Amino acid sequence: MEAVASFKKELSSPKKIFITTHVKPDADALGSSLGLANYLIKKGHEVTVVTPTDYPSFLTWMKGNDSVLDFSREDHQKKATQALDEADMIFCLDFSSLKRVNDLGEMIRQSDAYTVNIDHHQDPEDFADFRYWSTQAAATCELIYELIVKIGDKNLIDKDIAECLYAGIMTDTGGFRHPNTTKNVHLVVAELIEIGANASQIANWIYDSNSVNRLKFIGFAISRRLVVLEDLHTAYFTISKKDLKKYQSRTGDTEGLVNYALSLDGIKLAALFSEREDGIKISFRSSSDVAVNKFAASYFNGGGHKNAAGGKSDQNLKETIERFESLVEENQEELFAGESVSVE
Repeated sequence: MEAVASFKKELSSPKKIFITTHVKPDADALGSSLGLANYLIKKGHEVTVVTPTDYPSFLTWMKGNDSVLDFSREDHQKKATQALDEADMIFCLDFSSLKRVNDLGEMIRQSDAYTVNIDHHQDPEDFADFRYWSTQAAATCELIYELIVKIGDKNLIDKDIAECLYAGIMTDTGGFRHPNTTKNVHLVVAELIEIGANASQIANWIYDSNSVNRLKFIGFAISRRLVVLEDLHTAYFTISKKDLKKYQSRTGDTEGLVNYALSLDGIKLAALFSEREDGIKISFRSSSDVAVNKFAASYFNGGGHKNAAGGKSDQNLKETIERFESLVEENQEELFAGESVSVE
């Protein structure tokens, strides 16, 4: 509590505050950033939110979205750099390592500003003056809510802030279906709903806002790009750059696709391999007792949560898939050790 008290003191006078989150922000990343930003503005601070890259259009309803600076855009870089240079405080949300913010990482490391890291991922890098971190939390938005309450400012959480935070918790628990959906998660979202968060509207904004191209892309992926390895309890999608171009894919269009593979009967490990300009981006999902984060960290320069992780590969798509299948076969005993399935 001493650390929280010291942090509270830092917020006691008006500051210039810089908030950032990881590349390709999801609802927890953007929700925690804008939820916190709106709270800090109410406390009298000057706040700038900067994302390393763009993010899905289904998140643009959040209050403060119009003021977010995308550092990957040349026309935003000067203003974002100035905000970072002038910052008294820097908040790093929903990531545990500065490499997750691309070029902003080294700039933050060199800054003399008071740095705060709020996150729920494993193995945090030691770069912050104040860290509010717990792997027991389902989402960074859950931690933002908890911290505001500990400071004694729950009364400052309004409908807009509540909806930002609710969105992050909802999505990082898979719509309250993942094993990280704890009693505390339900207690927190109950409080957010009581404050004014419209649960059904938020779900509609995030899950039911599809373009025709995205629906066609999902149908194509399921019918033409799904591979099922029944003997290995594994299924995966392979999406090429050509596929993405054909369906005019936008940021966020592959979101959730990997879950279709995991939903198959008998499947314990699912993956999505997406070919990008800078290599193969990989999303992993698994059933409750399969630690996919360890697999991602060991073989695909990645990491994340036990049942939801990411990785990447510098090999081409065909080589990456061949390596993945080989690794799953070689490591199946370890991967599925905690599962009540027959592994041959």
